[in-house]
Amino acid sequence: MSVPSIDTLRSTVFRGDVGLAVGIMAIMVILILPMPSMLLDFMLALSIIFSVLIMMTALFIQTPLEFTSFPTILLISTMLRLSLNLASTRLILSHGHEGTDAAGHVIAAFGNFVMGGNFVIGIIVFAILVIVNFVVITKGSGRIAEVAARFTLDAMPGKQMAIDADLSSGLIKEDEARKRRRDLEAESAFFGAMDGASKFVRGDAIAGLMITFINVIGGIIIGTMQMGITLSEAGHSYTVLTVGDGLVSQIPALIVSTAAGLLVSKAGVSGAADKALSGQLAGYPTALGMSSVVMGLLSVLPGLPFLPFASLGAGAGVLAFLANKDKKAKAEIKAAEKAAAEAPPAAPAEEPVQTALKMDDLRVELGYGLLPLINDNSKGERLSDQIKALRRQIATDLGYIMPPVRLLDNVQLGANDYVIKIKEVEAGRGTIFPGQFMVMDPMGGKVGIPGTQTVEPTFGLPATWVEARLREEAAIRGYTVVDPATVLSTHLSETLKSNVAEILSYSDVKKLLTEVPADQAKLIDEIVPGQITVSGIQRVLQLLLTERVSIRDLGTILEGIAEGVTVSRSTQMIAEHVRARLARQICAAHISPNGYLPLINLSPAWEQAFIESIVGEGDDKRLAMAPSKLQDFVMLVRDQFEDAAKKGELPVLMTSPMSRPFVRSIVERFRAHTTVMSQAEVHPKVRLKTVSSI
Repeated sequence: MSVPSIDTLRSTVFRGDVGLAVGIMAIMVILILPMPSMLLDFMLALSIIFSVLIMMTALFIQTPLEFTSFPTILLISTMLRLSLNLASTRLILSHGHEGTDAAGHVIAAFGNFVMGGNFVIGIIVFAILVIVNFVVITKGSGRIAEVAARFTLDAMPGKQMAIDADLSSGLIKEDEARKRRRDLEAESAFFGAMDGASKFVRGDAIAGLMITFINVIGGIIIGTMQMGITLSEAGHSYTVLTVGDGLVSQIPALIVSTAAGLLVSKAGVSGAADKALSGQLAGYPTALGMSSVVMGLLSVLPGLPFLPFASLGAGAGVLAFLANKDKKAKAEIKAAEKAAAEAPPAAPAEEPVQTALKMDDLRVELGYGLLPLINDNSKGERLSDQIKALRRQIATDLGYIMPPVRLLDNVQLGANDYVIKIKEVEAGRGTIFPGQFMVMDPMGGKVGIPGTQTVEPTFGLPATWVEARLREEAAIRGYTVVDPATVLSTHLSETLKSNVAEILSYSDVKKLLTEVPADQAKLIDEIVPGQITVSGIQRVLQLLLTERVSIRDLGTILEGIAEGVTVSRSTQMIAEHVRARLARQICAAHISPNGYLPLINLSPAWEQAFIESIVGEGDDKRLAMAPSKLQDFVMLVRDQFEDAAKKGELPVLMTSPMSRPFVRSIVERFRAHTTVMSQAEVHPKVRLKTVSSI
């Protein structure tokens, strides 16, 4: 068997639950086994400080529910005092004939100090303490606890209904409702426990009286009959010890009873006791003033001492003056706030004409029927939340931080219509139906579920709007089901990607360049403005974004620009050089699920035709191909890509580096999403698959 380590023993001993169990067992042991006087002194001091701690905690807590463990603590403190009473009784009856120090120095000191040599005085003081504790404090606090428990339990159903009503009306959220229910349950349990716990103090007072009577009578009998001392000696010794023991027990009991009274009488009053009482007593300066007048009249009556009443009257008068001054100041502040709230709003200042020149980069205007997409998230994610996610996705995909989207209602639109505007020019529009779902066949066929036939606004595919109850049926049939907010956010995403080059501003590029790492900043200092301007870099980035090439790898792009400017000053040629540096990234964006790059090659004949049609020199190069030949090229490209789509392929069009910009300028007019790559942009480690050739 392994021996537990010292750390294990230490962690076990200092655990809170183990410590509490040991303490309770120690109290039980005190009831049975005798205790030396020195240990009794220590335990009596512990009882006193424990009771003081309980009362201070009751004074400083804000609400009674912060001290819900009070009934348990009250039981433990009562058992501790009773066990110490029994231990002291055993010492008094066993060694009382030896003198007043027989039961320890604490009991002897309390007995001699309070009695002052006269045991009758001690008995009277002890009796008064018991009466105050038993008749006044304990009885009153017990009655308050009883009534509070009864009313709390009676009001519990109504309070629960009020919480449910606030939750149903939307005044509070589910978390707040759950917290209020927990507080309500804790309140009812607390006052119910306090109703029973008050009986502990009452029983403690009765037990104290009986123990005192037994100690005096039993001590005199033992002293005179067994120990052989005189009646007067026995009366003096045992009375001092008994009264001292009673005082040591009753003073902590009185403190704990006062704490219980403070706790149960605090219901409905929030804050620490000092602030709550001073705030309410000082809230009526007239009462303080009348008290001052009464104290002043009493000070001049014949036979009454002048100084105590006069000083207290003056103090009350000063407090009344200060309280009245503070009350007037608060009233003036409230009046000023009320006047400010009731004052008619100031006429809005005329906006400067320059504000009319400001434009929104991105704006979505909604018909009045689509406003629930912004304000109500009970049936799904709000449109504003989807736009936030869209901004993060655009930053990841394109390396560009999308500008904020302004959402506006437009009464001139149809109830379910929306318009997407870029720089306040319409870039897309559509119609969606809140509460319904757009259903599409992945194969492009007709949807076999009843609904409103429509066209998907982003890609122009046939679709159907169906009721929410048919959503599961559509999913089971294998259709694509999209909620209205997603339809709009997808349309916004594609519109932004198609026009992101137009939105990328000079200030955006400046910000990107200032945020690059320190090592790349040195490269910028070398090429800007000596070899290329910020506007030139902006134009290169715009050319990349036009073809949806991410500019997130800004370091590689800057290196490509630094190399390209040594060959040509044309931003188009520099962009082509940068594309070659981004070969791995461009290829990875078009890899098929099978791990290869599908291609449609431009035949040598068409390559030659395009090269021969290029006219001009340097930056003035342009394509001058016959319209009939261009028409033939367009038909061939369209047919080849449609055939590839039927085979499940999404290929790119592969050309030579020289002809790529001109081929792209033609293809983007009728197939904007088709990627045109040159052989220089193919990474050496990418597997290729030729789908067809033009």
